[in-house]
Amino acid sequence: MSAARTLREFRRPALWIALWLAMIAAVIATCLMPAQDLPPAPFDAFDKVEHFTAYLLLSLYAGMLFARVRAQALAAAGLIALGIALEFAQANLTDSRSGDAADALANGLGALAGLWLSRTPVALWLQRLDRALARG
Repeated sequence: MSAARTLREFRRPALWIALWLAMIAAVIATCLMPAQDLPPAPFDAFDKVEHFTAYLLLSLYAGMLFARVRAQALAAAGLIALGIALEFAQANLTDSRSGDAADALANGLGALAGLWLSRTPVALWLQRLDRALARG
C-alpha cells in the first residue's frame, strides 16, 4: 500500500511525519534519562497520568496522520509495544529507573484512547492546521 493512500491528504506530509517521529524520540529519551534529571512529580502516581497522556497524544497524532483504520491500529499497537519495551529498558538498562507494569498499562490505555479519538472529528485537526499554514 502506498504512503499516499495510507496518509491523510497533506500539503506537507514529510513535516507531519517528522514531527510524529520527533515526539516518539522525545518519549524514548525522557523514559531513559536518569531519574534525577526529571522534575519531581506533584503527587503520587502522577507519572501514570504522564504515561497515559503521552501515549494518548502519540496515538491520536497517528490517527490524525493516517487515513486508514488499519494504519491507525498498527500505530497504536506499535506504541503499546514501545511502552512495554521501554519499561523493560528502564528495568534493565538504567541505574536510576525501574520498570513498572502499571506504567506499561497506562501507556497501553493511552494508546487505545488515542485510537478511539481517531474515530472522532478531532482526527481532522492536523489536516486543518496543514491547510491553514498553506494559506498563510
